[in-house]
Amino acid sequence: MTTQTISAAYYRGNKSFAVEQAQAAAPGPGEAAIRVAYCGICGTDMHVYHGNMDARVGLNRVIGHEMSGVVEAVGEGVDTIKPGQKVVVRPLDHCGECPACKRGHQHICQNLKFLGLDTDGAMQEIWTVPAHTLHVLPDDLRMDHAALIEPVAVACHDVRLSGLQPGEDVVVIGGGPIGILVAMVARDAGGNVVISEVNPNRLAIAEKLGFDTINPIETDLVATINGRTGDKGADVVFEVSGTQPGVDAMTAVAATRARIVMVAIHAQKPQIDLFQFFWRELQLIGARVYEPEDYEKAIAVVASGGVDADVVITDVSPLADIQAAFEALDRSPTAMKSLIEVGPRS
Repeated sequence: MTTQTISAAYYRGNKSFAVEQAQAAAPGPGEAAIRVAYCGICGTDMHVYHGNMDARVGLNRVIGHEMSGVVEAVGEGVDTIKPGQKVVVRPLDHCGECPACKRGHQHICQNLKFLGLDTDGAMQEIWTVPAHTLHVLPDDLRMDHAALIEPVAVACHDVRLSGLQPGEDVVVIGGGPIGILVAMVARDAGGNVVISEVNPNRLAIAEKLGFDTINPIETDLVATINGRTGDKGADVVFEVSGTQPGVDAMTAVAATRARIVMVAIHAQKPQIDLFQFFWRELQLIGARVYEPEDYEKAIAVVASGGVDADVVITDVSPLADIQAAFEALDRSPTAMKSLIEVGPRS
C-alpha cells in the first residue's frame, strides 16, 4: 500500500476532538488496512469524551470500534482476506500466552488490548488492525447497518450464555442501546420478551419495535411479570441498567432456576439478594464482550433483519462534524445509536 494522507479524529481531552491529517499505517505482517465506512459511538466512547478514561487512552488517541469498512490492503502472510472485501473488526487483540488464552478464552485475555481504546481506533479513514480480528460481510449488507454488528455481537454473546430456549419468558432490565439489542436478539431466538425501562423516550422506541414494556416507576414489575407467567416469573433475566433498582428487580422477577445475565458494568458494587439464589436455585452469569461465533451470529441476525437497524440508528454525521456529534448525543434524550460516516458507503 502506498503512503496515504488520511483524516483522523483525535481525542484531545476536555470533551474535545480534533480532525487532523495523518499518514495511514501500512499493514505489517499479519495485518490488514481497512478503509472505514462507518463508526458508531458507544457508551465507552462517551466515557472517553467525559474524561473518565484519560489515564487509559491519553490525549492523542483515535477512538472507535463499532465499525464497517472495506479491505484496502493486507500485509505479509495474510491469506484469509483480500482487498475489496467488506468487513467488520472484532476489536480484541489477545496475548495468546496467559492462562485465560491457554484455556481458549481469548476474549477475556488477562492482557487484552481493546482496539480503539488501548490502540488507535476506527474514527479515521484507514485503520490498520491484526487480520485475525476481521469478519467478512455479505456483499449486499448495507455498511451503515453493518456498523451495528459489534454491539449486536455483545447481545448475541449475552443471549448465548443465557441458554435461552424458544418459548421462554425473558425480562430485559434497561432499554438503552444494548438493552434494546439484547431484547431483539432474544426475540430472534424465540424468547417472549418484556423490557423494563423508566425513560419514556426509550419506552417509546421499544414499543415502536414491537416490544411489551413496563415502566417500574408506574407499574409493579414483579406483579405484572408474575401475572403474565402464571406466577412463575421470568426464565431468563438480563440486567442491563447498571443500577441498584435493576439489581433488586433481577432477583425479584426471576423464576425458579432462572438464569440471570449481568450485562451492565456497575460503577459501584451493587447489593445482591443472595437469599433468592438459595431459595430459587438461581444462576448468575457474567458476560463480557464476545467471541468469534457471536460475531458470525450477529452478522446473520443483522443481515436477516432480526435487528431493525433503521430504528436503532438515530443519527449519522460526517467525520468532520465529530465534535458536534458527540455534543448532540450527550444532550439527546431520544438518540439510540449515532454513527460517524468516516468514508464511502459502498
